[in-house]
Amino acid sequence: MKKFYALLPFLGLFLIACEDDTPIDTPEPIPVEYTSGSADFTNYVAVGNSLTAGFSDNALFIDGQTNSFPNMLASNFSLVGGGSFEIPFMADNLGGMTLGGNPISGNRLILSFLGASPSPTPVTGQGTTEVSNKLTGTYNNMGVPGAKSYELLAPGYGSVAGVAMGTANPYFARFSSSETATVIGDAAAQGATFFTLWAGANDILVYATGGGTGVDQNGNLDPSTYSRNDVTDPNVFAGSLDAILQAMTANGAEGAIANLPNVTDIPYFTTVPHNPIPLDEATAAYLNSAEAYGAYNAGLAQLQQMSLITEEELAKRTITFSPGEGNAVVIIDEDLTDLTAFNPALINMRQATEDDLMVLTSRSFIGTLADPNNPTSINGVAVPLADQWVLTPEEQDIVETALTSYNQTIAGLAAAYDLAFVDANTLLNELNTDGFQQADGSIVDATFATGGGFSLDGVHPAPRGYAIVANAFIQAINTKYGSNLPGVNPLDYTGLYID
Repeated sequence: MKKFYALLPFLGLFLIACEDDTPIDTPEPIPVEYTSGSADFTNYVAVGNSLTAGFSDNALFIDGQTNSFPNMLASNFSLVGGGSFEIPFMADNLGGMTLGGNPISGNRLILSFLGASPSPTPVTGQGTTEVSNKLTGTYNNMGVPGAKSYELLAPGYGSVAGVAMGTANPYFARFSSSETATVIGDAAAQGATFFTLWAGANDILVYATGGGTGVDQNGNLDPSTYSRNDVTDPNVFAGSLDAILQAMTANGAEGAIANLPNVTDIPYFTTVPHNPIPLDEATAAYLNSAEAYGAYNAGLAQLQQMSLITEEELAKRTITFSPGEGNAVVIIDEDLTDLTAFNPALINMRQATEDDLMVLTSRSFIGTLADPNNPTSINGVAVPLADQWVLTPEEQDIVETALTSYNQTIAGLAAAYDLAFVDANTLLNELNTDGFQQADGSIVDATFATGGGFSLDGVHPAPRGYAIVANAFIQAINTKYGSNLPGVNPLDYTGLYID
């Protein structure tokens, strides 16, 4: 012990000497040498719809286009010889478009704190993007918001005159090469060495966001007869994607293709509860009385006793309210048995259940008055919500059936054309269920407005969500082509545009 204490002064002198005379060298980080593997990123072209364009907060605008996942990919590709990535930028950050000076689309949304609670509100001002002001040149981002699979192949889809007639797409009309051009024709003409394809979401999404108001066109091979809200026939979808890939790979280009996410995983369908109605005791009693739904319930019971409906349907259609929170809204359900021939008052209505998905826009409609002069005409309570406000289980089945078929097609085409495959379906499901933990410990998930994954329209990702998508593409590309691209840091991108 004495010997140990005797050494302490010398030890102290040694430490002092080290501090004063011997600096500690920190090794320089070894630079990473990035390689493209077998891929050639010299000329990258992105094909798709709004998800490719960078659509966010219900609009397309400059910052959103800059933060699109293809632009993030292009920044990675530039590390290994990738060239410039040209984008058909909108005229401003408002997002609204005009045709002949007349507004044809609204501005992007921001979170407004002016009311009782924060709510998505369009930014003020008039967007300066005039559709008839044609852009010149070629563009690497060929994402066209709103486009369905077969519309990417449609001649005249970028016609300014067609926009005025409702037969063409205003986003593509801004930068199409001619009035008769097709999106894929213009994309293929650029001679891409590498491409990404993420298309087909609108073939079911428009039906779903419309509350299932369209028609399932399964079996109809003529898309010219489809309405906007219809679900595309699986064979039409398969033929369209195959034609797109034939065009994009004709000169030997390699690429990556992504499947489609389940639309019911997005905040547009997971935010508004089926039972948001609070009632006082007097109102609940009135709604249950013979003057209101009591008569409807009695009429149903009478027809059930006549075996015109089952006991199960009687229970499903019986409408009751209780004092307090948590009353379910009343909805129209066209899949119920039509009883109006027996009693015109027995329309196809019932209360929503947890299996029904209320669309995001219903949050500002439920509780409003159907008739401003009648204070009892409350939408969702005394007045049933129309089909457009809810996606019922039967309608969800139509979406799921189509999605399953579409994704089987995409997986098969990825193998047939030897492309990198991105499982966006699983990615978005994970974002919805568990979220993704970031380097700082934060979680990015699909919670509306606060989760960081989705923008305020509840359908399209926020910039941070697009970064997660970009990394999924990078991972698939690295795996397929032997590249070692670094990806992007989602924390470098905002979880929500503030202004």
